[in-house]
Amino acid sequence: MPIIAPSLLASNFLRLEDECKMINQSEAEWFHLDVMDGRFVPNISFGLPVIEHIRTATTKVLDVHLMIEEPEKYAEAFAKAGANILSVHIETCRNLHRNIQQIKALGMKAGVAVNPHTPIHLLVDIIEDIDLVNLMSVNPGFGGQKFIPYTLTKIKQLSALIKERGVQVDIEIDGGVTIDNAKSIINAGATVLVAGNTVFKSTNPIDTIAALRKL
Repeated sequence: MPIIAPSLLASNFLRLEDECKMINQSEAEWFHLDVMDGRFVPNISFGLPVIEHIRTATTKVLDVHLMIEEPEKYAEAFAKAGANILSVHIETCRNLHRNIQQIKALGMKAGVAVNPHTPIHLLVDIIEDIDLVNLMSVNPGFGGQKFIPYTLTKIKQLSALIKERGVQVDIEIDGGVTIDNAKSIINAGATVLVAGNTVFKSTNPIDTIAALRKL
């Protein structure tokens, strides 16, 4: 079964405590937390204080996705805030291997996020050092976008690379995941599904999460 990681970017921020309780009661294993700086992506979301509060509301995995410039300046603060997984964008890291070492030294699992235009072969020299690849299946910055079909090809390419190297690396798909396309995404090799609007705009989010898990 895939890991379901509801993206709180799509939640009702006025009811954040209730949204956290809902995820706690569901079959979702992770909380997906998108941090945007308005520089790397054309949007600003939330930061450390919000994540600190979410940490007090759950014992589930906090999967923090940094869509920010110079992530190395903030890695320690996110570790202290309670992140279990910290993903940085390959496009923002001049010294990606050093970024990964820093994240792991802080006690977190390390992920690398990849934009739709970034080819999989750029991960060849880092794949053995990371725990997760976040394949962006939309252009980062805003929720509610449609899934980019070519992502299925990239999932297969990444899955082949992981098998070739004999490593355990989760393939996380972030953007446009729906009940209708989730099965094809899983069949291509994805192990983690980030779901925003699909979960939080659902009339029954807990049932929707369960349905995604069973695909």
